Amino acid sequence: MRREIVVNGRFLARRVTGVERHGREILGYIGSSPALSASEGCRVETTRKQGWMGHAWEQFILPARLDRQSILWSPANTGPLPIRDQALTIHDLSPLDHPEWFQTSFALWYRLFLPMLARRVRTVFTPSEYVKQKVIRRFGIRNVIVTPNGVDRSIFCPDATQTKFDLPASYVLFVGTLEPRKNLNLLLRAWSEIKDEFKETWLIIVGVNGNVFRNVKYQHQMERVRFLGYVDDETLAGLYANATLFVLPSQDEGFGLPALEAMASGTPVIVSDGGALPEVVGEAGMIFCLSNPVGLTNALKECLGNARLRSALKEKGLSRAGKFSWQTTAELVWKNLNET
Repeated sequence: MRREIVVNGRFLARRVTGVERHGREILGYIGSSPALSASEGCRVETTRKQGWMGHAWEQFILPARLDRQSILWSPANTGPLPIRDQALTIHDLSPLDHPEWFQTSFALWYRLFLPMLARRVRTVFTPSEYVKQKVIRRFGIRNVIVTPNGVDRSIFCPDATQTKFDLPASYVLFVGTLEPRKNLNLLLRAWSEIKDEFKETWLIIVGVNGNVFRNVKYQHQMERVRFLGYVDDETLAGLYANATLFVLPSQDEGFGLPALEAMASGTPVIVSDGGALPEVVGEAGMIFCLSNPVGLTNALKECLGNARLRSALKEKGLSRAGKFSWQTTAELVWKNLNET
């Protein structure tokens, strides 16, 4: 008899960023594909617990509700410690490597809890080879499988439009949670050095406000910079598709989903060499070295000043994005859950 597969849906209560997108997209394919769904259909139970109540629900109530024959998939970095028959998706190890980038309570929870959980579960999924190798080295575990992020090309495509914001014809776009590891200070500093050379171009920043703003010295001094905050997918797709250039200067990324979405939208991409970004972008974008203090400034100048280069990057990016599929990843996750 096929074992019941249960998904830890605690992440569904949170605002959608890359981590939440991964789980939502894979669940969508598993739930809608006859090839993946169980023949008996799906049973859905819903409760909403956040903060420390969410931790308590995950550690005590969820395990008590599971059948002994169930396989649990926890898609968002945390799961119940008592459950061994579990697959855990670890998206990155930044809170362990750089706790100073995060709230103290979050980093402490990650540091105390994640190593025990990773060593206890049957399988660990990661979004990139970069994170896989870090998990193997840090935790000394073997059963680690790469399940990459994908992109919905029916949403993120070159033809997408948006009407929510009145924006200039030329703009550089940043998308990401506004937290220190996203390296927004570096982008703003580079922008301050090139803005006078490209007077018709703006810098547009999209993302959930994090604790970065207390560190962003430049935000009230910058010309032609707009912070748009969090936007829905339809608006985001239009912002990508109409951008002159997309930039992700992160100090570390477990994957870097916005870079993939930008490539699928036909937008030239500049990324740092932080974490998995070179793995995701490959030769389809410009990659600057974080160790070079003027690397981003030079890349921005070169790309904004060269329409032929941007056109070439657009075509390479579209081709590269075609290699990533949520359906393929959902099939991989489903296969391994059934083998756990």
